[in-house]
Amino acid sequence: MQNKRFRFGPIALTTSVANILNPPTATGGVNAGSSSQYILLHHVRIVNKTGSAATASLWVGATGASAAGTEVGFQATSVAANSYLDWYPSGGFRIDAADFLTGQAGTTTALTIEGEGEIGVAG
Repeated sequence: MQNKRFRFGPIALTTSVANILNPPTATGGVNAGSSSQYILLHHVRIVNKTGSAATASLWVGATGASAAGTEVGFQATSVAANSYLDWYPSGGFRIDAADFLTGQAGTTTALTIEGEGEIGVAG
């Protein structure tokens, strides 16, 4: 079985923590069980479209959450004016159906996020 490549975004980051990415669950059918899906992130880019630096933060965990100890990728990391940050997780950063990638910017709509990865069916 092979994973399918996909991309998400661009999505504007705001000053409120928001859900950015979550894989679907697979339900239904008769007597065949069900398997949730998962995502392997290979690249995330955060772009600053303004003339001033802005900060970005990402977490993984419960929906809409930003709990201490769940920080990933960036945490209050400054993105220079009219520039970008890239994250290339080694081997892919796995996000399961119970996980949500959430994010926040220090300045409303100064930053956008987009990324690429693979989506597959959990075994």
